[in-house]
Parts: sequence; structure tokens; C-alpha cells
Amino acid sequence: MVSLTRTFSTASSLGYIPKQFTQQLKPSETFKRLLETQLISTLGGCNDLLQIKQVHAHILRRGLDQSCYVLTKVIRTLTKINVPMDSYPRLVFEQVKYKNPFLWTALIRGYILQGHLKDSISLYCSMRREGIGPVSFTLSALFKACTEVLDVSLGQQIHAQTILLGGFTSDLYVGNTMIGMYVKCGFLGCSRKMFDEMPERDVVSWTELIVAYANNGDMESAGGLFNELPLKDKVAWTAMVTGYVQNAKPREAIEYFERMQYSGVETDYVTLVGVISACAQLGVVKYANWVCEIAEGSGFGPINNVVVGSALIDMYSKCGSIDDAYRIFVGMKQRNVFSYSSMILGFAMHGRAHAAIQLFGDMVKTETKPNGVTFIGVLTACSHVGLVELGRKLFASMEKCYGVSPSTDHYACMVDLLGRAGCLEEALKMVEKMPVEPNGGVWGALLGACQIHRNPEIAQIAANHLFELEPDKIGNYIILSNIYASAGMWDDVSRVRRLLKMTGLKKNPGYSWLEGDRGVIHEFRAGDLTHPNSAEIQQALGDLLDRLQADGYQPNLRSVLYDVSDEEKKRILMTHSEKLALAFGLLTTSPGATVRIMKNLRICEDCHLFMCGASQVIGREIVVRDNMRFHHFQDGKCSCGNYW
Repeated sequence: MVSLTRTFSTASSLGYIPKQFTQQLKPSETFKRLLETQLISTLGGCNDLLQIKQVHAHILRRGLDQSCYVLTKVIRTLTKINVPMDSYPRLVFEQVKYKNPFLWTALIRGYILQGHLKDSISLYCSMRREGIGPVSFTLSALFKACTEVLDVSLGQQIHAQTILLGGFTSDLYVGNTMIGMYVKCGFLGCSRKMFDEMPERDVVSWTELIVAYANNGDMESAGGLFNELPLKDKVAWTAMVTGYVQNAKPREAIEYFERMQYSGVETDYVTLVGVISACAQLGVVKYANWVCEIAEGSGFGPINNVVVGSALIDMYSKCGSIDDAYRIFVGMKQRNVFSYSSMILGFAMHGRAHAAIQLFGDMVKTETKPNGVTFIGVLTACSHVGLVELGRKLFASMEKCYGVSPSTDHYACMVDLLGRAGCLEEALKMVEKMPVEPNGGVWGALLGACQIHRNPEIAQIAANHLFELEPDKIGNYIILSNIYASAGMWDDVSRVRRLLKMTGLKKNPGYSWLEGDRGVIHEFRAGDLTHPNSAEIQQALGDLLDRLQADGYQPNLRSVLYDVSDEEKKRILMTHSEKLALAFGLLTTSPGATVRIMKNLRICEDCHLFMCGASQVIGREIVVRDNMRFHHFQDGKCSCGNYW
């Protein structure tokens, strides 16, 4: 900033200005405008208070101490470096006799950015009392402040100001800020009314509301708005793709992405990550390979783009192709904590615990520091193979060695680890001694462990907490009922079912889906025999059952939690959705091809036993993804080692 003195104190440094301006003691209007422009440009490069004070000194020397144009920039620059508004900026402001709306707005905005909403409102009221009207930047700054503190009442008062003052009805910037304010405060109806009344809208107006509907779970309204949008740009298309992903509608997300491709709109990495997440939800290899090719062709391949690469690792892991996930990981030139965490989680969900733990060890040797997600992955790996002691050590090292405070998710992992290993009493004590309030995930892990080990006493304790925390989650009632049923406690089963009936909740049926030829997805529901190929499926399933029984298979009747005859239990077991999907897969895929099945619920013990035997008698690999993990069945064995 030494050069600033020369810049503003010598005529030679302003040599591009005519002599008649530089020689006058009082600058002409033309000179003044040139000088103001130069000062504002210089202020834009200031990064500390000393530099700003040097420029301010030149402003005073040049007689620009009443220039709202320049002093507005001074206040904005002071705001940028977080100088408290009540000190220097307020002093600059108070010394101006005739303040214009932009100077007022600069100080109002400064108070808002520093979290002093009351002061900014008080200043706005003073501005109005002096007869100064706001500009669009004033109002939009106030609306953003209301958004930050979620004060819709104050926002409505400012909205009323725009109507009383007039002139802002057609202001697009103010209108969009108001839509954003109502959306963030949870008043979607008001934001839609505001949108409908706007005489002019741009893509920001449309996209803001589309995203709001998506976040609210109303994809029908989001889609309706999108279809009306005259010009659909990349941001609008991405909003629809990610909206469907957030609402667990992967097929629709992929459909919109395909439409985006056909319309010629350029893809960026944000859109790609959205559609990659959709493919991960769907779990279909055909779409996984398809989107990977698009990423490569768009210049966002995993080799050079760490965000896309990490998303692809997660996608291939969830599609059952853990080797492809690892291929992506190895090929990446740059890896960050998300890449490592995705790969560790992938190994964990596929039962490759030792690979996950090895990769964690490799990671901590690099400069990449593990985060909370990394520890969820490595603790899950320990849980899936019963490495209790290692899990305890890793959990203890989180904060001590890596500065990661255990969250409820980490406690849920530990409860799951201890519970699966049969240490139910220890798991319960850990929950009771948690430094934070246990959530549904923690109690749910304990309830799930009680189901594995058929412990109705601790299950009742966990369920009582879950009924309070998650009264609308039907799964908790069903698991408790199943635990009582497996223990033969039919009176308690009836009691839980009556309680469930009183809630009015409906059970989500079990269903499975798989990828057939040409990538077509086929869905099967438990007990549903309405599939067009149902007769062939039943025949194939019967033939497979005969071969399995000849090999020693006996149905696990404990998997049917109804008080019915053994024959009826056998019939129910043969209509489980994953068995129907397997039979269809054998009918429609090439001989020797891997059969990949996805299921929305945990695979039952009988289906697990059935898949093990089937993989041996048919000589094929069967991959089942349930709501907990992946099971790779091959040569009569499962990757989980019957520990799930």
C-alpha cells in the first residue's frame, strides 16, 4: 500500500487525466467521477484495515468525504474484513449529511452479516423516518436476514413494506429473495402464491420452487412446474434429478437424466453425482456401466474428478460390483477422505472386513485424516464379521487419536457390533451410559440384535424407547412381534399386534427386484403369483426345491412367524420374494451368469439357507442385497460366513 500515496498525491501517476482537471484545487465533475472510480477499484483490492484507512485518508484529502458512492464501498470493504459495524463503519456513515439509499443499505447489510438483525431493522426504521426509500438491495438483504433466523413474521412485515411503497412488484431480484425466504421458513404455500403473482420470472424463480417441492417430498408439483418452465437449463434439470433421488425414486431420476441428455443440455459433475446416486439406489449393473461411460465422455471421469470417482465407488459397491468399485478407487489420481470412506464402506457391506480394515490402515499412513463416515465404515466392517475387540479399540481411538467425537451413529455401530456378537447386556449398558441421548438408530440396533439372539426381555426395553421416539415406524412393532413369536410367546404377539392395529399403521410388504435381459427390472412381492411368467417361475422353483432336498435341504420353519401348520409354513416360505426373483433370474439370464437380487427387507434365515444350497446345485454365483448388506453366495457358502 506504499504506492497508494504516490497514486493519489502526484499528477504524473494520473497522467491519463487531462491537465485542466489535475491543476484545479476543486475537482470538476468529470475528474471527480474518474477519481471515484479509481478509489473504488483500489478499495476492491484491500484486505486489511490499514490499507482501507490509507485509501480513506485519500478520500478525505480529495474532498470526497460526502461521496455516498465511494463511502458505500468503504463500508462494504470494512464489512468484508469483519470490522464491527458500531465502530469505524458507523463513524463513516454518521459523517455524511445527505445519505442516499445505497449508503444506508451498506450499513444495514453489514449489521445483518454480523448477526445483528435488531440493529439492522432499527437502522431501516431510521432510514424510513428520514424519508429515504429503500432500493431492491435493501429489501433483499432484509429478507435474507429473516431467512437466516427463520423469522417469517418479520419477513411478512417487510413483504408488506414492498406493497405499501410500491415499485417492487416487478422487481425480479426482490421477488426471488421473497420466494427463498418463505421456502426456508417452511411456508411453501406463500412462496407459491408469491411465484404465481410475479409478472416476470426467471430460471431462479422456477428452480427455487422446484427444489422446495422436491425437499418437501412433492415431486408431482415439482414435475408440474418443471414441465411449464419455458427454458430448462442445467440447474433446473439437475434439481429434478436430485429431487427424485432424495425421494427414493431412482427410476424417475434416471428417466429425467435421459431426457436431459436427449435435449442436448450439457452435463456437469453435480448432475452426474445425482444420477450416479440414483443408479446406486436401484442397484442395477447395466445403469451403473451406462452412467460411468457418460461420466468419462463428459470429461468428468473418476481418474481426474475425485467427487465423481467417490460417487462411482459408492454406486458400484451398492450394485454388487465391489471389484469394479475397487478398480475405480485404484485408478483415481487423487483420493480424499470421501474416496477412502466410500471404499471402506463398500468393503464392509460386502463382508470383506479385512480389506476394509487394511485400507483404513493404509489411509491413516497418508495425509488423509479419517472422519466420522470413515469410522462408520470400519466399525461396520468389524460388526459384520464379529471383530469385537478390534471394534472396541477403534472406537476408543476415534477422539483420542483422530479428534473425531463419537456421534449417535457410531454408538449405533458399537451396539450393533456387541449385539450381533451376543453381548446384549454390554450393549444395553453402553446405551444407558451414552453421553448423548440415544436415538432411534441406537435402540433399533439393539432391537435388531435381540431378534438375532431371540432375547424378548431386552427387546421389550429397546422397543419401549422406539415406540416413543418413532411412533410411526411400523418395523419396530413387527420386529418385537417376531421376537415374541420366535420365543413362542403368542399372547405377547397378540398384544403387540393389537397395539399395532390401534396405531393404524400398515405393514410394508417384502419385495425383491432383479435386472433381467437388456436391463429390464422385474419386481416380485412376497406371496404374489400374478407375474406374467408365474407358471414358469413356480415350475422352476419346484424343480430347484427338488434338487435342494435331494442334497439335504430342510426348510427353516422358524422363519415363518405365524402360528400355523408346518405344511402352511413351507408353502409361505416358497413364496418369499427373493426365491421368486431367483427362479425368474434362472429362467431369463444366460447359463453361468451371476444372478443379482435386491430386497427391501433383511433376508430371512430360510432364504439365506436356500440361496447357499442353490448356488451349489446350479453352479452359479447369487448376489443378494438386503437392507443391511450384501450376500455373495457361491459353491454353497455365503460371504457373510453365516454371520449376519
